[in-house]
Amino acid sequence: MTAQHYFYGTGRRKTASARVRLYPGTGAYVINGNAVEKYFTRPLHRLAIERPFEATGTAGKFNVQVKIEGGGISAWAGAIAHGIARALLVVDEAYRQPLRRAGLLTRDARMKERKKYGLKRARKAPQYTKR
Repeated sequence: MTAQHYFYGTGRRKTASARVRLYPGTGAYVINGNAVEKYFTRPLHRLAIERPFEATGTAGKFNVQVKIEGGGISAWAGAIAHGIARALLVVDEAYRQPLRRAGLLTRDARMKERKKYGLKRARKAPQYTKR
Protein backbone atom coordinates (compact mmCIF):
# COMPACT_ATOMS: atom_id res chain seq x y z
CA MET A 1 0.00 0.00 0.00
CA THR A 2 1.03 3.57 -0.46
CA ALA A 3 1.99 5.79 2.45
CA GLN A 4 -1.45 7.30 3.03
CA HIS A 5 -3.40 8.07 6.18
CA TYR A 6 -5.13 5.13 7.83
CA PHE A 7 -7.08 4.34 10.99
CA TYR A 8 -5.75 1.52 13.18
CA GLY A 9 -7.43 -0.97 15.51
CA THR A 10 -6.40 -4.21 17.20
CA GLY A 11 -8.92 -7.02 17.57
CA ARG A 12 -8.67 -10.29 19.47
CA ARG A 13 -10.73 -13.47 19.76
CA LYS A 14 -9.61 -16.79 21.33
CA THR A 15 -5.90 -16.95 20.38
CA ALA A 16 -6.26 -14.89 17.18
CA SER A 17 -4.92 -11.34 17.04
CA ALA A 18 -5.79 -8.99 14.15
CA ARG A 19 -4.07 -5.72 13.30
CA VAL A 20 -6.57 -3.77 11.21
CA ARG A 21 -5.98 -0.68 9.07
CA LEU A 22 -8.87 1.26 7.51
CA TYR A 23 -8.10 3.35 4.45
CA PRO A 24 -10.69 5.65 2.82
CA GLY A 25 -11.82 3.70 -0.24
CA THR A 26 -14.43 1.45 -1.82
CA GLY A 27 -14.80 -1.46 0.61
CA ALA A 28 -12.03 -3.85 -0.51
CA TYR A 29 -10.60 -6.38 1.98
CA VAL A 30 -6.99 -7.61 2.04
CA ILE A 31 -6.16 -10.23 4.67
CA ASN A 32 -2.49 -11.23 5.08
CA GLY A 33 -1.88 -9.96 1.55
CA ASN A 34 -4.67 -12.09 0.02
CA ALA A 35 -8.28 -11.60 -1.00
CA VAL A 36 -10.98 -12.21 1.62
CA GLU A 37 -12.37 -15.15 -0.43
CA LYS A 38 -9.21 -17.18 0.19
CA TYR A 39 -9.84 -17.45 3.94
CA PHE A 40 -13.56 -16.86 4.45
CA THR A 41 -15.58 -19.16 2.21
CA ARG A 42 -18.61 -19.27 4.54
CA PRO A 43 -21.09 -16.39 4.24
CA LEU A 44 -21.47 -16.36 8.05
CA HIS A 45 -17.84 -15.35 8.51
CA ARG A 46 -18.09 -12.61 5.88
CA LEU A 47 -21.23 -11.24 7.55
CA ALA A 48 -19.38 -11.18 10.89
CA ILE A 49 -16.59 -9.10 9.34
CA GLU A 50 -19.07 -6.62 7.80
CA ARG A 51 -21.15 -6.14 10.99
CA PRO A 52 -19.20 -3.08 12.26
CA PHE A 53 -19.76 -1.26 8.97
CA GLU A 54 -23.47 -2.14 8.94
CA ALA A 55 -23.88 -0.98 12.55
CA THR A 56 -22.34 2.43 11.76
CA GLY A 57 -23.67 2.84 8.21
CA THR A 58 -20.20 3.07 6.70
CA ALA A 59 -20.38 0.06 4.34
CA GLY A 60 -18.25 0.62 1.23
CA LYS A 61 -16.47 3.71 2.57
CA PHE A 62 -13.23 2.05 3.76
CA ASN A 63 -10.71 -0.40 2.36
CA VAL A 64 -9.62 -2.88 5.03
CA GLN A 65 -6.09 -4.23 5.34
CA VAL A 66 -5.56 -6.92 8.00
CA LYS A 67 -2.57 -8.80 9.38
CA ILE A 68 -3.78 -11.69 11.52
CA GLU A 69 -2.12 -14.58 13.31
CA GLY A 70 -3.10 -17.38 15.67
CA GLY A 71 -6.42 -19.17 16.07
CA GLY A 72 -8.69 -20.58 13.38
CA ILE A 73 -11.10 -19.19 10.81
CA SER A 74 -13.98 -18.44 13.22
CA ALA A 75 -11.60 -16.74 15.65
CA TRP A 76 -10.17 -14.74 12.74
CA ALA A 77 -13.63 -13.46 11.79
CA GLY A 78 -14.32 -12.36 15.38
CA ALA A 79 -10.90 -10.74 15.76
CA ILE A 80 -11.23 -8.82 12.49
CA ALA A 81 -14.71 -7.56 13.43
CA HIS A 82 -13.36 -6.43 16.83
CA GLY A 83 -10.42 -4.68 15.17
CA ILE A 84 -12.63 -2.92 12.59
CA ALA A 85 -14.93 -1.72 15.37
CA ARG A 86 -11.98 -0.28 17.32
CA ALA A 87 -10.59 1.39 14.20
CA LEU A 88 -14.00 2.96 13.47
CA LEU A 89 -13.83 4.60 16.91
CA VAL A 90 -10.64 6.33 15.79
CA VAL A 91 -12.48 7.54 12.67
CA ASP A 92 -15.37 9.04 14.67
CA GLU A 93 -16.11 8.76 18.39
CA ALA A 94 -19.85 9.07 17.60
CA TYR A 95 -19.77 5.45 16.35
CA ARG A 96 -19.28 4.22 19.95
CA GLN A 97 -23.02 4.01 20.73
CA PRO A 98 -24.09 1.83 17.74
CA LEU A 99 -20.98 -0.37 18.02
CA ARG A 100 -21.56 -0.87 21.75
CA ARG A 101 -25.25 -1.74 21.13
CA ALA A 102 -24.19 -4.34 18.54
CA GLY A 103 -21.72 -5.82 21.07
CA LEU A 104 -18.71 -5.25 18.83
CA LEU A 105 -16.47 -3.35 21.27
CA THR A 106 -16.41 -6.03 23.95
CA ARG A 107 -13.53 -8.48 23.68
CA ASP A 108 -14.98 -12.02 23.72
CA ALA A 109 -13.06 -13.59 26.61
CA ARG A 110 -14.17 -17.18 25.99
CA MET A 111 -11.16 -19.44 25.55
CA LYS A 112 -10.60 -23.16 25.20
CA GLU A 113 -10.66 -24.88 28.58
CA ARG A 114 -7.44 -26.64 29.51
CA LYS A 115 -7.16 -30.43 29.76
CA LYS A 116 -7.10 -31.86 33.28
CA TYR A 117 -5.04 -34.85 34.38
CA GLY A 118 -6.98 -38.08 34.79
CA LEU A 119 -9.45 -36.98 32.09
CA LYS A 120 -9.45 -37.52 28.34
CA ARG A 121 -10.30 -33.89 27.52
CA ALA A 122 -11.18 -30.84 29.61
CA ARG A 123 -14.27 -32.54 31.09
CA LYS A 124 -14.63 -36.00 29.50
CA ALA A 125 -13.78 -38.72 31.99
CA PRO A 126 -12.77 -42.33 31.19
CA GLN A 127 -15.66 -44.77 31.23
CA TYR A 128 -16.63 -45.84 34.76
CA THR A 129 -16.85 -49.59 35.44
CA LYS A 130 -18.47 -50.77 38.66
CA ARG A 131 -17.14 -54.38 38.46
